[in-house]
Amino acid sequence: MSMLSDVASETVDLAFADPPFNLGKAYSSKINDALHEEDYLAWCRQWLDEIIRTVKPGGSVFLYNLPKWNLQLGAYASRSLTFRHWITVDMKYSLPIQNRLYPAHYSLLYLVKGDRPSIFHPDRLPVPSCRHCGGEQRDYGGYKDKMNPKGVSLTDVWTDIPPVRHAKYKKRAANALPLKLMDRIVSMASDPGSLVLDPFGGSGTTFVAAELNGRRWVGSELDCADAISRFEDLEPDKAHLSEIHANKNVLFTEASLKARKKNGKPLSDKYRVQVPTSAADNPECTCTSCSSGVQGQLFS
Repeated sequence: MSMLSDVASETVDLAFADPPFNLGKAYSSKINDALHEEDYLAWCRQWLDEIIRTVKPGGSVFLYNLPKWNLQLGAYASRSLTFRHWITVDMKYSLPIQNRLYPAHYSLLYLVKGDRPSIFHPDRLPVPSCRHCGGEQRDYGGYKDKMNPKGVSLTDVWTDIPPVRHAKYKKRAANALPLKLMDRIVSMASDPGSLVLDPFGGSGTTFVAAELNGRRWVGSELDCADAISRFEDLEPDKAHLSEIHANKNVLFTEASLKARKKNGKPLSDKYRVQVPTSAADNPECTCTSCSSGVQGQLFS
């Protein structure tokens, strides 16, 4: 909280908050993650007020939490911000809970300070295709020639964000945010040089996405060890982000085109297709920082 109070008012272009969900989990920082409901909400309102203060007019605020909490935090934030979207982030862990519907998504609230965002350029996604043969999972009929060659419009339901399970990408014992999620948010609501704020830095995924996309950033975490360790070697994240960038803003991924060719499923000539390229081959790609030093500040 002290870090937030030091951030100047109306200087932040994009604020993202992924606080502890009050589920009684054990964190290395030893925080109490099992507060009474009203105490938890009161604490959330405190840091949310500070975030709202720091964001520029036209700046964006994203709140990532359980639907239970975002329902109330969204109502509170909407007193000062304009609601844009309730984004459903599909996330299946295969952990059934008795006497309830199986929870299979997180809530990502998108709000803006003012009537409309100053920066808004959402990614486009490839046509959903069979991972075996590369064929389209939907028949676009006579509309193939009208499809944007950069891909399908992004919706408010994100089903393509896998949880971080593999040791190659998991940077700490506690839950970690997928780099793909933070790249999408950073790309949508900021520009190169924009200031990104995250007061709950965790393993540093927001900071990595901001850094490698050429944004400035500031954030905090009670235990910064995981984030600091991650910044000591960003090469794995650079490679991962390059792969992410190569598979967005294209109508068909390179993998799906190869599968089609292998299985004798030629692509309709009605499509206007751009040849996918890796981010490393794209001279205009901003997925790797071209500056001579880290572009952000991390506070404990």
